[in-house]
This record gives sequence, structure tokens and C-alpha cells, in this order.
Amino acid sequence: MIVKKKLILFIFLFAFFNALYAQSTKVKIITNKGDIVVMLYDDTPIHKKNFLKLVKEHYYDSLLFHRVIKNFMIQSGDPFSKNAKPNSRLGLGGPGYTLPAEIRPNHFHKRGALAAARQPDNVNPERRSSGSQFYIVQGKKYTKEQLKKLERRMQAMSRNDLIMKFLTKKENKAYRDTLKKLADKKDIKGILAFRKRVYMLALKKYNKKPFAFTPEQIKIYTTIGGAPHLDGQYTVFGEVVKGMDVVDKIANAKTDRFDRPLEDIRIIKMEIIKN
Repeated sequence: MIVKKKLILFIFLFAFFNALYAQSTKVKIITNKGDIVVMLYDDTPIHKKNFLKLVKEHYYDSLLFHRVIKNFMIQSGDPFSKNAKPNSRLGLGGPGYTLPAEIRPNHFHKRGALAAARQPDNVNPERRSSGSQFYIVQGKKYTKEQLKKLERRMQAMSRNDLIMKFLTKKENKAYRDTLKKLADKKDIKGILAFRKRVYMLALKKYNKKPFAFTPEQIKIYTTIGGAPHLDGQYTVFGEVVKGMDVVDKIANAKTDRFDRPLEDIRIIKMEIIKN
């Protein structure tokens, strides 16, 4: 009897989650090169709500894919691209606001990932997203050896970011003073030891772990491909469920020195798909 009840519960939950997935919000991006259908994630609600809002307002209608890099990604969402003249540089436009980052470790830059563009860290340390610009990853496949080398570089970047975050806090002035004294003495060994100590403190304070690709990421990047160097840096808020051939067609377009396609590739309109 207990086994039967467990079986019924399992069947119910299976049906529930299948129905939930089937009802996931999807948007059709209709371009002059074909249609792309993206599914928006529920656990990045700010980006999902904003994207749907802009679609309903017809914000993306007639905008160009203004930045295209083969084996990397295609980017759109700049309102200045609607009536842009040939050879004009694009990519600075938006709706006048940015969005707080919703960077989730379970959403990474696999082939077909939909993510928000943003300004670089030096002017945007919180990694806030553009209010409208997005990109879709075409990517490429990596070997395990390439991922291991990339992982080491990303670990170094992550370590530096965490140390800087810790040291720039007002309450950590004593640590900054200590680092300055070591630098004034040109004590390289002392600086390295101090940085290691600060890094360990920062890991504990911010409840972080050293960066490492998960087994799932390694499997996907070596078989399907993507852009792993962007992981943890940008908000991924959806993925392509249909039309990757169109993404490939756009990504393979000939471009100028600003990575803008020589022939305009335009979003005709976007439509929310109702299940």
C-alpha cells in the first residue's frame, strides 16, 4: 500500500513538472534571416519580466543585430540601431535604466544561452545588466585541456576580484594600510602571503568557493560548446529552444571592423508564445 502511494505521488510530481516546463514562457524572435524561439528562466525573474515588458511594448521591432562574432555570439537590443547609417558604431543605446545582476551558477554560457549585455567591470562593478541589450551564444567546442587552462585564468581573475572587493570595504582600512606598507618596502614575498591571507578571509566572509567548472559544464562545453569564459560574469536568463540554425546563419555573416554585419540583419518583431 505504501509503495502504491509513493508510485502515485511520483507520477503526480512527474506530470506536474512536465506541465510546468511545457508552460514555460517562450518568445519568438522573428528576423529577416528566420525565426528563433527562446525560453525564459523563472529563476531570473527581473530579467524575465523586463524582457517580456519590452516585447509587449514592441521595443525590439526593427532593431539590428549590431554586433556579431563567429564562434562566439550575436547581440541586439540597441535602440539606436533602428535607423542606423552604414558604418556607424553601435552598442551604447538602451532604455535609460539597468537591471541588477541575477547571475546563477546553474545557468551558464552553453551554446544557445540567452544573456544580458552590460558595461565592463571598471565602470560597473556590480555587473548590472543593460536594460535592453542581449546576446545569444553560438560558441564553439572546447577540449578538457583548454577548459583546464581557462579555469586557471578564471580562478586568478575571481581571486583578484574577491580580494579587491574585500580591501575596498571601509571597515577593512587596516588591511589596506598593511598592503601599502608591504608595497612601500617592495616586499614581494610578504605581499603574496598577505594576498593569500586576505583571499581566504574573503572566501569565508562572502561564502564563496574558488572558481571551478562543474562536471555538467565540462560535458556540455566539450560536446555542445559555448562561451565558458563568460561564466559568472553576465546574467544568463534564457536559452534557445528552436532556431539555432538561424543563430548560426547570423553569426557567420560578414562584418565590418566594429563586428557589425555588412548586410543589415534585423529583428522584424518579437512575439510571446502562448501555450
